[in-house]
Amino acid sequence: MKYTYPVALAALLVISACDSKQPPTAVAVAPADETTAGHAVADAIPVYDARTFFMTTSYSAADSSGHAFSADGQRVLLSSDETGVFNALAFDLDTGASGPLTESTTNAVFAVSYFPADDRVLFTSDGGGDELNHLYVREADGSQHDLTPGESVKANFMNWSADGGHFYVETTERDGKNFDLYRYDAADYSRELVFQNDSGWQLSALSPDSQWLALDKPRTSADSDIYVQKLGTAQEPAHVTPHQGNVSHGVLTFTPDSKSLYYGTDEFSEFYQAWVYDLESGERSLVYEDDWDVQFVSFSSTGKFRVIGVNVDALTVIHLNDTQSGEALNLPELPKGDIQNIRFSNDDTRMAFFLNSDTQPNDLFVADLGAGEVRQYTQALNKEINPEHLVASEVIRYPSFDDLEIPSILYKPKTASAENKVPALVLVHGGPGGQTRQGYQAMVQHLVNHGYAVLGANNRGSSGYGKTFYHLDDRRHGEEDLLDIVWGKKYLESLDWVDAERIGIIGGSYGGYMTAAALTFHPEVFDAGIDIFGVTNWERTLSSIPPWWESFKESLYDEMGDPATDSERHHKISPLFHAQNIVRPLLVIQGANDPRVLKVESDELVAIVQANEVPVEYVVFDDEGHGFRSRENRITASDAYVKFLDLYLK
Repeated sequence: MKYTYPVALAALLVISACDSKQPPTAVAVAPADETTAGHAVADAIPVYDARTFFMTTSYSAADSSGHAFSADGQRVLLSSDETGVFNALAFDLDTGASGPLTESTTNAVFAVSYFPADDRVLFTSDGGGDELNHLYVREADGSQHDLTPGESVKANFMNWSADGGHFYVETTERDGKNFDLYRYDAADYSRELVFQNDSGWQLSALSPDSQWLALDKPRTSADSDIYVQKLGTAQEPAHVTPHQGNVSHGVLTFTPDSKSLYYGTDEFSEFYQAWVYDLESGERSLVYEDDWDVQFVSFSSTGKFRVIGVNVDALTVIHLNDTQSGEALNLPELPKGDIQNIRFSNDDTRMAFFLNSDTQPNDLFVADLGAGEVRQYTQALNKEINPEHLVASEVIRYPSFDDLEIPSILYKPKTASAENKVPALVLVHGGPGGQTRQGYQAMVQHLVNHGYAVLGANNRGSSGYGKTFYHLDDRRHGEEDLLDIVWGKKYLESLDWVDAERIGIIGGSYGGYMTAAALTFHPEVFDAGIDIFGVTNWERTLSSIPPWWESFKESLYDEMGDPATDSERHHKISPLFHAQNIVRPLLVIQGANDPRVLKVESDELVAIVQANEVPVEYVVFDDEGHGFRSRENRITASDAYVKFLDLYLK
C-alpha cells in the first residue's frame, strides 16, 4: 500500500454522538412532496444541537488479531464512549446486557482481546492523545496492570499463539523508533524477545502457528515490498514480492493453517488485488480481483470462512465465503449500510459485525451461522433523533480545472431548494491519501441539520480510485489537489439550491492544511474556513515526525519531499509563511498533546491572522491529541463550528 503521512480526518469523524435535555426547535422545509426513504418529508424538521448528535454512542470492535468473543462464546468484547470517554465493555449475547470492563474518566481505552481460556482482557490506552499506547491486562478480579511500562514507549498487540499459552506484542522500548517483537507468557506475563528489528521493518502480521513474521518494507510512496521471517532461525527474511519498477504491496493476512500469506498489490492492475504466497514453495497466485481496491482479507477462527472487503466507491462491499465449498454465505436481509469489523467466535458458530450508514451509526449485530439468524444488540443513535431527519449522502463527480473527475460525497439539507438556497461547505479529508466515505458522521449531520450543504471532496491523491489517481498529488501537495478543492466550490455554485455567495471550507489534519492553504493562496474564493489541527509549516512538521514513524519515513519523504532537499518547496506551500494573505474569517481547532501537528503550528497561524485584523477564533483542548477522544470536546468543537459559520456564512 502507499504509505503516506498518516494524519487522517477519520480520527475526528469516526467519533459520533444518548439523550439531550434541550428540546429541538423547528424550521420550515421544502414542499412536502419531496420524500426520504419512502416517507413524505414533514412540514418541519427539528434543529438539534450538537449534544443531541454527539450523545449518540460510538462503538468499535476489538482487535482483529485478538479474540472478540469470550471463551464460552457468550459475550462480545468491544469499546464504547457511552460514558463520554471510550472504555472496554462486554455484551452478553443471551440477555443483551452490557457491562463495563474499564472505567477511565480521562484517557480513552480501547478493547483488544479476551484471553482464549478465561475472562481476562487485554486493552490499550495512551496518555491524553499522545499516541504512546501501552498494552494493559484486566484480571478476572478487575485489577489492571501495564504490560508495557516506560516513558516514550509505544506498544501494539500482534497475535495469540495457536494454543493460547502466549501472546505477542510489538514495542519501541529498545530505541524509541523501531518496533521489536516480544512473546508474553499468558500465565505470568514473563516475556522474551523473539525478533529484534534493526532494519526499520514494519511488523505487519504473525502466522497463527507463531513461526512466520510478515514484514512490510516501504521504499517510496509508490513502491514497497514484503518479506517473511521464520522466527527462531538465523535465516535472512525471504523476499515475497520481487518486482520491477514502482509497485505497491501490503500484507493482508496469513491463512489459518500458517502455510500461506495473503497480500495486496497493484502490480497488475490500477486497483489492489489479493494474492497468495506459499511459504514453502514460494509460488504466488491471484486470489481475488475487482475494479476497486481490495481493502482486507480475513479468516474465521477455524478457517471455515473467508472474508474479503472491497472499497466500492466509498463504501465497503463484503464477500463472505465457505472455504470448503467456495459458496457464498448468505445472511438474512439487513438494513442498508456498510458491514464492518467482522469477528467470529472461536468455534465459528457466531459472527459479530457492525453495520453503519449515513443515517445509522455503528451498531452491533451478531449472526447465528447455524440457525441463519441475525440479532441487533445496540441502538447507537440518540433516541431523541428521528432517523428520517438525518440526511443520506449522494455519490457525485464534478470536473476539476483540467476536467479530471473528482469523486465526492454530497449532503443536501432537507430545507434546501431553488426557492430556499442554503450555504455550503467543502469538506477536505485527512491523509493526504485518505478518502471521504459514506457513513454516519455526527459532525456532518449536525452541520447539515443546521442548514449547511456539505461536499466531501476526494481530491486527486485520495485513496480508493486507482493508483494513477492516488499518485497525482505526489510532491504536488497544495497545488493541483488544492485546485480540485477550489473547483469543488465552483461545483457547489452550480447547484440551484446552494447560495453561491456563502460557501466555506472545513477540514482536519491534512484537510486542515488544505483549509489554511485555500484561505492563503486563494484568499478570495471561500467565504470562511475551519482548520482542525491542520499543518501550517511543512518544514517543521516533516522534520519533527514522531520517532515511531521511522519505518515509513523514507516513503513519507518520497511523497511529501525530504526537508533536507525540498525546503524551498515546503516553504512555498506552507500557509504560515504567507498567512498575511488571509482575508476571510478563520476558526482554528487544536489539541495541546498532538504529536503530529504541533500546537505551535496553530499558535503562530492565529497570531498572524490576528495581526491582519481578520476575524479569527482559536479553540485549544488541553487533553486531546490528533483528533477528539472526549465526547464533551467533540460537542464543544461542533458547537464552535456552527456558531462560527452562523456568524460568517449566514
